[in-house]
Amino acid sequence: MSHTNPVAGTPSTAPRRNTHFRYTIMSLIVLMTMINYIDRGAISYASEPIIRLFHLNESSWGEVLGYFGYGYMVGSISGGLLSDKKGPKFVWIVAGSLWSIFEILMAFAGNIGIAIFGGSALAGFAVIRILFGVSEGPLFSTMNKTVANWAANREKGFMQSFGLFGVPFGSLITAPIAVGLLSITNWQTTFVLLGSLGVIWVIVWARVFRNRPEEHTRVSRDELLEIRSGQGVLSSENTLTESEQQEIPWYHFFKNPTLVCNAIGYFAFQYVNFLILTWTPKYLQDTFHYSLSKMWYMGMIPWIGACITVMLGGKISDVLRRRTGNLRIARSGLAVLSLVLTAVCFLLIPTVHSIASVLLLMSIGNAFNFLPNSVYWAVVIDTEPSKAGSFGGVTHFITNIATVMAPTLTGFLVSAHGYHAMFIASAVASVIGMVAMMFVKPGKRVQSVIGNLEK
Repeated sequence: MSHTNPVAGTPSTAPRRNTHFRYTIMSLIVLMTMINYIDRGAISYASEPIIRLFHLNESSWGEVLGYFGYGYMVGSISGGLLSDKKGPKFVWIVAGSLWSIFEILMAFAGNIGIAIFGGSALAGFAVIRILFGVSEGPLFSTMNKTVANWAANREKGFMQSFGLFGVPFGSLITAPIAVGLLSITNWQTTFVLLGSLGVIWVIVWARVFRNRPEEHTRVSRDELLEIRSGQGVLSSENTLTESEQQEIPWYHFFKNPTLVCNAIGYFAFQYVNFLILTWTPKYLQDTFHYSLSKMWYMGMIPWIGACITVMLGGKISDVLRRRTGNLRIARSGLAVLSLVLTAVCFLLIPTVHSIASVLLLMSIGNAFNFLPNSVYWAVVIDTEPSKAGSFGGVTHFITNIATVMAPTLTGFLVSAHGYHAMFIASAVASVIGMVAMMFVKPGKRVQSVIGNLEK
């Protein structure tokens, strides 16, 4: 027998017992994020045979890695807008299907360039990598919309960090999976197999996910009450219900200094993240002469600490929010401290010479980098939850300038100044992000801004 939805006042077939189905949804998002990062990171471990086959150098290889970022920026902002307009389920399914297809086509990118684009393998990689980036771009802005719809106010930081756990863990297991596949087959088959895995996930997700908990029969009345409860909401905090009452165009993002500075802080995170993701395998091979057979475990080390801190950071932020009642301390303060410590670790790397010291500093620095990862997304939800998709997409667009800059600039720096320069550049990026986060004041917009929007 159906009963009335206690929040929306609409009929619902939700069970009366208490459930925690939202964690099932977030667990599936973790799996999707892992697949996403394995797909984008596998190319770094296939660098040697690709470079050799198509006669590339460090600079052109940096371009290959950087092409992804151009598409990623477009996908991030378009995915955010679509998740607000069409709902996150539509975006998840379309994006997941497309990036799986382009991951498979990566196996043929060089030959496509030679056959179609004037004999240039580099042009083939450019086209496929850009389209691959467009299709992977919506992931995090759509995740942000999903968290805004499914998470209770008191657990936004944790739910974000839960979903984002797939980033470092996916990066960690990329090494053994990619190296394992490359050891038993060739790089072309590796891309085909990884792309096929994404197709399987899309089929499962289409059957399980709904845009909002009110639409899902597996969500109980008690869980729905918990998700929509206003208990413990801070006076400075914007709720989904309040935010939905005002129509705010996506471009008003740029009129809010908090959201702009938050995006710059997130840019710093992404610069360090993509530097490690794209260049660590080649750095270890060139500097310490490690063979591919050893890369399966060496490539995992920089991500071990991050797998812990990405979850810990969201929890710490939520605890600080509850105990201090101050969103600026809970979000911005945590990010500022973490970025300072990240910069210190990467500045120290050029001063050491053993592989153990380098990997230790890289691992600790990356752990600090991931500690506030959920904060950047939580700030958007704290400030404008009804626009979590659109404003999250704009945030990610700005952030993803780093997905182009980090691999491309690193290729130039390594060619001109050696590998030490790439670590110094990552420290500089962290300092820029730290300064930006000092100006972030998450929560409701001030009354004068609201008045301007209503005019």
